[in-house]
Amino acid sequence: MFPGQEHNTFVGCVGHPGSGIRAPGRPAAGAGTLKAMIPTLEWTPEGVRFLDQTRLPLEETYVLATTYQQVAEVITTMVVRGAPAIGVSAAMGLAMGVKSSQAATVPSLAAEFETMCRTLAATRPTAVNLFWAIERMKQLFSTVISVPGTTVETVRKALTEEALRMYDEDIAACRQMGAHGAPLLPVSGGVLTHCNAGALATCGYGTALGVIRAAVEQGHEIHVYADETRPFLQGARLTAWELMHDGIPTTVLCDNMAASLMRQGKIRAVIVGADRIAANGDVANKIGTYGVAVLAKEHGIPFFVAAPWSTVDLRTATGDAIPIEQRPEIEVTHHAGRQLTPHGVGIENPAFDVTPARYVTAIITERGVLRPPYSESLQELAGAASAS
Repeated sequence: MFPGQEHNTFVGCVGHPGSGIRAPGRPAAGAGTLKAMIPTLEWTPEGVRFLDQTRLPLEETYVLATTYQQVAEVITTMVVRGAPAIGVSAAMGLAMGVKSSQAATVPSLAAEFETMCRTLAATRPTAVNLFWAIERMKQLFSTVISVPGTTVETVRKALTEEALRMYDEDIAACRQMGAHGAPLLPVSGGVLTHCNAGALATCGYGTALGVIRAAVEQGHEIHVYADETRPFLQGARLTAWELMHDGIPTTVLCDNMAASLMRQGKIRAVIVGADRIAANGDVANKIGTYGVAVLAKEHGIPFFVAAPWSTVDLRTATGDAIPIEQRPEIEVTHHAGRQLTPHGVGIENPAFDVTPARYVTAIITERGVLRPPYSESLQELAGAASAS
């Protein structure tokens, strides 16, 4: 697929030797006893190095993207996925594009940069972190070139530093979310999650799984129940692999088993990630989340959403306005290269659904825990952040 594709068993390692930049996701001193975090993506002198999540859990393969077009393909094909990771990947793709540009002047670089931004923005429509990251890079680009005497090399350096800063900020935000959210989880018992909102969906540690990790580090005896998450099986393939890497007890469920386990009292809480949170608290997340939220409400089980503030989209009033990505039919019709459905049958494959705010017990961000009514608490937190 890409130059530099390689196979590597990295469990127990941090980063990869010779990157010359950093070991991604290295836990802070005293951060707990879990294993080193999984290197989802990494900036290297040669390009952006991604763990190929389409090959997990049985094959640990890395892909090296050396152009912004290849970063766009990595996002589109879900080699990398998860809203926070997609955002930082796009930022690194823009930095890589500017770094490799042959433009000799700032105006010619600016024209190329617009093309790069459009290409990366077209990859996936639902995760607002993608557009947040691109906009942040665009604003920096405009600021830098507005300074008299700015050179192409100055722009390259500034964008690279910003992409690496966003990488570090994402890990810090996940850890802060974990600190805020851990007390909300049961001291012992089952916690259900849907899709993968862990280190694999971020630059490290994770959102929903980051809260679970933090709770385990604090001594909670949690058993995670992971919905398989059809049709792409992020729960069965990725969440299970990731939690087993950390030694956290995990059981995979078919998506239609959750209600039965809730009725049996095996589920004490539900926690999921998010790809976009509207101004009223409606939450877009992986398809099937809405059904889990309804079931949790019926059984009196708290339903938590963990996401960085960059996932909050105050410009989108309600979940009805969130664009829902339609994925290729083959993800439903085929599995492991074999066709499962009759020829010509109709296929629906929305990648996400929207959970109305009334089903959400609390939203956990790095800025704090929000409670209903979210139309008020989200605005209050936004105002407090802008005033500080």
